[in-house]
Amino acid sequence: MTVSVVYPGSFDPVTYGHIDVIQRAASRFSRLIVACLQNAGKDPMFDVEERIALLEEVTGDLRNVEVAAFDGLLVDFCREHDVRLVVKGLRAVSDFEYELQMAQMNRSIGGVETLFLTASPIYSFLSSSLVKEIARFGGDVTDFVPPPVADRMRARRW
Repeated sequence: MTVSVVYPGSFDPVTYGHIDVIQRAASRFSRLIVACLQNAGKDPMFDVEERIALLEEVTGDLRNVEVAAFDGLLVDFCREHDVRLVVKGLRAVSDFEYELQMAQMNRSIGGVETLFLTASPIYSFLSSSLVKEIARFGGDVTDFVPPPVADRMRARRW
């Protein structure tokens, strides 16, 4: 039986924490779609095309992983891709409070269930926002993001 799941996020930038969730989900499901959000309300470091290219590069060894962009409601994206299950990573209780509301809304309006994966302890502190802050001030991000992402961040004068 083929079971497809969606792992949504902005992935700006994709971190080792994201990669950990991607690898763990990909090992448990037949098909994983990494859905990269085009969020006009945020000030992204990378546009969606760059984020997709980076995601494809760092997940290229995972045969059952696809990367796609989406804008709008996650439940609509899931419906378009015939997916009924979303995977979300949780770092802390504060993540759970927000993600629980999102999960309940997605179930209510689209019949989409959410599976929560807790962050591996070595990544529980990691967020894209913190990584961008480090990069913004010229700090070294190589411990937090894959090499292609670190290279692109160094090249970016933000």
